[in-house]
Amino acid sequence: MTLPIASARGLVKTYGGGETAVHALAGIDVDFERGRLTATMGPSGSGKSTLMHCMAGLDRPTSGSVVVDGETVSEMSERHLTKLRRNRLGFVFQAFNLVPTLTALENITLPLDIARRPVDRDHLDAVVRAVGLQDRLSHKPGELSGGQQQRVACARALVTRPAVVFADEPTGNLDSSSARDVLGFLRRSVDDLGQSVVMVTHDPTAASYADRVLFLADGRIVDELRDPTAESVLERLAALSRDESAASAARVH
Repeated sequence: MTLPIASARGLVKTYGGGETAVHALAGIDVDFERGRLTATMGPSGSGKSTLMHCMAGLDRPTSGSVVVDGETVSEMSERHLTKLRRNRLGFVFQAFNLVPTLTALENITLPLDIARRPVDRDHLDAVVRAVGLQDRLSHKPGELSGGQQQRVACARALVTRPAVVFADEPTGNLDSSSARDVLGFLRRSVDDLGQSVVMVTHDPTAASYADRVLFLADGRIVDELRDPTAESVLERLAALSRDESAASAARVH
């Protein structure tokens, strides 16, 4: 058995207190597999982004434990968390978060420059080829399309050889063609580079690129799907929606 790249046990995240408290995560146990692409889905407010942010050390859980690549993230000081995020984790967000005054190449190598780590030219070249940006490296973000900007962000996330990449709605701002490019790259990063990726998405087509889809509702994992297709994801979402509607009706009566 290969150890999971990231796991959580009894994960609870509560915002506020008393009667106005919001329970974003309600005691989640989960393992994210090493060398796999895992998608997380659920309705708005289900806790999927909160789960990812707690796993990535961007938000602290109220209780429970988070372990990433053998490190107990939930017990780390801010200083150690900063070091972990800089050296061991990659991030891709819906907003590309590129520095507008830097070229594509400078944006890609920025995490290494900040950490004062040398650039591995062979790995950099492999990542740049994988995202198909060889002829755009001297361009600044304003000279790139949305899809190209997101591919720069993906390359930046991978250039540090992170243990795991966390991607929060990475195709949310992209047209369908650009979205396919980015998802294809994330898929290849798993298949060809052995990367581990955890992706939050609301799009069944995006989820179909994953090895496994987790479904959240009301801060809990309520289902999962292996080897998904867009159609099987849609069917599962529809079934979960029906179950939720039936449960709500039962509570009313």
